[in-house]
Amino acid sequence: MIILGIESSCDETAVAIVKDGKEILSSVVASQIDVHTEFGGVVPEVASRIHVENISICIEKALKEANMTMEQIDVTKGPGLIGCLHVGVQAAKTLAFAFHKPLIPVHHLAGHIYANSLVVDLKYPLLALVVSGGNSELVYMKDEHSFEILGETQDDAIGEAYDKVARVLDLGYPGGPKIDQLAKQGEPIYSLPQPKTEGKYDFSFSGLKSGVLQFVKRKEKAHETFKMEDLAASFQETALNEVFSRVERVLKDYPDIQHFVVGGGVSANSRLREKVEELRQKYPKIEFTVPPMYCCTDNACMIAVAGEIANKVGRRGSADLSGDSSWAIQ
Repeated sequence: MIILGIESSCDETAVAIVKDGKEILSSVVASQIDVHTEFGGVVPEVASRIHVENISICIEKALKEANMTMEQIDVTKGPGLIGCLHVGVQAAKTLAFAFHKPLIPVHHLAGHIYANSLVVDLKYPLLALVVSGGNSELVYMKDEHSFEILGETQDDAIGEAYDKVARVLDLGYPGGPKIDQLAKQGEPIYSLPQPKTEGKYDFSFSGLKSGVLQFVKRKEKAHETFKMEDLAASFQETALNEVFSRVERVLKDYPDIQHFVVGGGVSANSRLREKVEELRQKYPKIEFTVPPMYCCTDNACMIAVAGEIANKVGRRGSADLSGDSSWAIQ
């Protein structure tokens, strides 16, 4: 099975061709980071216009890299249908119609989870931690096709909190990599608000973000100095402790879990990866997997892999398929 995947849910226009859910024949990603850096974050209207400019070029380049034509593709499908953009969906529908190919709608978060299968065979029941600029979720999968959201953020996603704190510290966009790098040079010595949530497995990062802002304002008002490296480390450690305390609750409450995987842009964070290794030592009977760096941020390889799995159960999209920002994971 050779699948062409399209991803355009945020600020990357991506197209990939994957064979049998494992072999990446081509992967093209056109990033818009340089454009949105000027605005301090992604501007949806600007992103959608750039997607229109990039999508045909990316499709052509992916086919050329794979040395294939559309006639050789078995299935084409849409991007993760949770973003504000419709460009990828329309491109996939057009290709499916023009070349008489099946169209498979794929959920963006499912793609992030299944990205791990590019490096290892997934074992079920499975617990997935999805952490990105727009999502923070704990997903329990009894099998390959079932998704149960156990916990999610009540306000900001963790990646969004990273970006907002980076803005407070005048580090620029995207904030996640900049804070991660700065934190390596500091120590988590500052006391910041501990997030509070109602749900047992839910997350909250808005109060922590506000706590960093208030900390800076207090220091400025008192004409006191502070080390940005230590503040970055304090924020990161508090945020990740919030995440992994919930992960451990689930692992203890669901003893049948065989595999723990991470997905989303924040999975590239070096401290998060260290914490996964710490968990591996505590739970030797569970397999732990973090996706390779090339599959952490938005890409079409993960969408193609998710399409391979969705194709097994016969999922199909029709001519009225459209983007859906509130589509439940499936």
